[in-house]
Amino acid sequence: MKFAIMILLAAVLGAQAPAKPDPKTIQLRGDRFKPLTWDGMSPAQRKMVEDLFSGPRSGANGPFNVLLRSPEMGNLAQKFGASMRFNPDMPRKLNEMAIIITGRYWTAQYEWYAHKRAALDAGLSPAIVDAIQNGRRPTGMSKEEDAVYTFCTELLNTKHVSDATFAAAKNAFGEKGVVDLMGVMSWYQMVSMLLNVDRYPLPDGVPPELKPLP
Repeated sequence: MKFAIMILLAAVLGAQAPAKPDPKTIQLRGDRFKPLTWDGMSPAQRKMVEDLFSGPRSGANGPFNVLLRSPEMGNLAQKFGASMRFNPDMPRKLNEMAIIITGRYWTAQYEWYAHKRAALDAGLSPAIVDAIQNGRRPTGMSKEEDAVYTFCTELLNTKHVSDATFAAAKNAFGEKGVVDLMGVMSWYQMVSMLLNVDRYPLPDGVPPELKPLP
């Protein structure tokens, strides 16, 4: 009886789980890189799309139409990116903060559009997001937020970090956390380059939110 109840519960939960999208229905976007279709893809490109759709993203918006031009590299890259974006060891709010700092540095409009919303949804203060958007150091940050902001901006702008900045990040997140912070920044620097070179379009009717910084 107990076993039958467990089987029934598993069936109910399975029915409630959202179905994964069919990779054959993929609708990619792009500008300089023409959007690919399933029927026009090579076996390696189809494998990358299948892996994208079966992973935590369940989709292929953003840089993946470009990465599909080099699917072996692209598939390795997207798996690395997923491990950094969905990193269980770094609080999502702080991870998204590092992402939008990187997107702001590159003035990557689509990256900012997508991850500004993700950062707010994860609980990052709108005042902090607004300051980053406008190139100002946020006020009222927690110790952990301050460590992320200082580490990311110092590394991006000077290509180095001071002993004090390194120590603050290490004290906040440990050595693994410091390496993961550099990992998520490196992935989203790559994403920014891919999006900017492609001139990846924002959704229809959405204006760009980032202005060039001095």
